[in-house]
Amino acid sequence: MRALGLTYTSYRKFVTTLFRQGGEPRVRPMLMRSLEINARGCRRASGFSLIEMTMVVALTIVVSVISVVSLMPLLNAQHVTNAYNTTLAVMRQARDAAVSQRTSYSVTFSSSSTPNTITMAWAPVSGETNMGELPATTYTLPNNVSFLAPPSGSSPAPDNYGTGSVAVDFGYTSSASAGGGTVIYFCPDGSAQTSNACAGAGNWDGGVVYLARNGDTSSYRAVDLWGATGRIHGWRLYGKSGGGYQWLRQ
Repeated sequence: MRALGLTYTSYRKFVTTLFRQGGEPRVRPMLMRSLEINARGCRRASGFSLIEMTMVVALTIVVSVISVVSLMPLLNAQHVTNAYNTTLAVMRQARDAAVSQRTSYSVTFSSSSTPNTITMAWAPVSGETNMGELPATTYTLPNNVSFLAPPSGSSPAPDNYGTGSVAVDFGYTSSASAGGGTVIYFCPDGSAQTSNACAGAGNWDGGVVYLARNGDTSSYRAVDLWGATGRIHGWRLYGKSGGGYQWLRQ
């Protein structure tokens, strides 16, 4: 150091100055850049890329479509069950109202328009006054369920009412077996008859109404009526192992 003309003190001062000027300015930018890179990495990890979001949306759509497709048969079956239960309930309500109020109620089945309907109404004889009878009410079947005649090969009909060739098939009495009637009358004695006159034996009206989804043989249901007693029975159509179909009580 003496050869260079530097004393210990001046050499120490020189090294110290060099470290401050060369070392400290280099370390600080390197540290700042490291912190900045780490911050950018954290920002990237905290969100989703466009590709990731697109994949999530696509998977959601696929799962939704599969769910809807798998649920459709169940929904269709439930529509038939609802129509069947509505038919049973309306007929039973009309009978109960006729007995409890000592009057006559009619039930009309209509397949002339879509959706098909069932109408329950008070049906008084001439001169009978209203004593708080139920108002006329129309019940609507689901759009994909109709009153439909069952397929061939489903004989015998429920309780042997007719041949199953007509969708709404009432009008079977002890004196007439024409069938095809679409209106029934429940009387104060609980019977079902051909008119609101409730004339008694010989006018008891029995029959059956069929309903199903068009084109779905397995969906057929039926509700039949015993005129003399007003008893109402529910039925379902099943395939037979040897071919054809059969009606079984529910």
